[in-house]
Amino acid sequence: MIRILESKDVGRLLARKAARFTEAEAVVTPILEAVRKRGDRALMEYARQFDRLQRKSVRVPERELLAARDGLAPEFRSAVEIASANIRAYAERQMPREWNRPFGAGVRLGQIVRPLDTVAAYIPAGRYPLPSTVMMTVIPAQVAGVPNICVACPKPVTEVYGTAAMLGVDRVFEMGGAQAIAAFAFGTRTVPRADRIVGPGNIYVAAAKKLLAGEVGIDFIAGPTEILIIAAAGDPRHFAADMLAQAEHDVDASAILLTTSKRLATAVAKEVERQLAVLPTSPVAAKSIARNSAIILVRTLEEAIELSNRFAPEHLSIPDAGLLPGIRHAGSVFVGPYSPEAAGDYASGPNHVLPTSGAARQRGGLSVTDYLKVISVQELSEPALRKLAPAITTLARAEGLEAHARSVEVRLK
Repeated sequence: MIRILESKDVGRLLARKAARFTEAEAVVTPILEAVRKRGDRALMEYARQFDRLQRKSVRVPERELLAARDGLAPEFRSAVEIASANIRAYAERQMPREWNRPFGAGVRLGQIVRPLDTVAAYIPAGRYPLPSTVMMTVIPAQVAGVPNICVACPKPVTEVYGTAAMLGVDRVFEMGGAQAIAAFAFGTRTVPRADRIVGPGNIYVAAAKKLLAGEVGIDFIAGPTEILIIAAAGDPRHFAADMLAQAEHDVDASAILLTTSKRLATAVAKEVERQLAVLPTSPVAAKSIARNSAIILVRTLEEAIELSNRFAPEHLSIPDAGLLPGIRHAGSVFVGPYSPEAAGDYASGPNHVLPTSGAARQRGGLSVTDYLKVISVQELSEPALRKLAPAITTLARAEGLEAHARSVEVRLK
């Protein structure tokens, strides 16, 4: 049964469980070091041990990808085409502009936008394989213009391979876990070194990304998935369904409803139990609901918004756009009764690779900008440099950097 709490009792719930990274890091550290030192040999050993790899290489032959594509059901292909078009259109709208214009006499400033050379998308294939994550990680990279896009998945899943083929990706690797992250971070004879690794994964994948951040770019370190719903009224069936949609992901997932209505709280609690009774994924969802989820009674919607900002949820559902000005921290926001989180997971367009565990305080979800570099450009004339010279040389000498000052003066004698 889901708990109904007063807002004064939610401190422990909002604090979340700390991820046990120390344990996971101790497990993955020797794996990372082995792949760094022994490359493909170590990678193949771990792939056979952990992923049950049968082939002689982690690289999936293109003919296998094309066969998977050709074996996709027509309705699945249609769904991929619809979702891909929306994801692509949204990513195109996110693209930053190049510009170059005068900034005073003799000064032109601007920016150029360039893609990363190589990116790697990690696609989980544990309890639920995620072909939707192929679209969410690959399409923004294509929009950005990344020339080398790689996909790693620990199991040969037809829908994952087929979706990659539909998107034109042929660098697919059957590998998972920390060894896959290490292979992309260091590069091996078979696996190219990536500039950035994106995509969700289990705690060992997250620990590997955490340890290798700096060696390779990462999106963020993901924890269990979560949703927070704010409502004063509405259909209890909708709220219960949204909570269970999150809860079925993982026993560590969390689903929280903040409401000003005790009547709605009671109705949603009953509806959660009713829907759980006929949900095929209830063995997982029931544990998530019991352990990590709650319905919280608040006095006002303003209090609900403040609690939400403290929690900084991955997914935030609100009743109407009037609340948006108060939202400071969230991975993705879903507005109104016909915007379920599942729409964003699959087909509406915004990315579903989102910050969890409070990371939404620092950043939003994966976007086309994660695959780009915005590079500043500056061009000064001699008179413009002469005008700036006193400020430049004074600041340089204040910092003890005499050569900096002289590099200006030598041009102006």
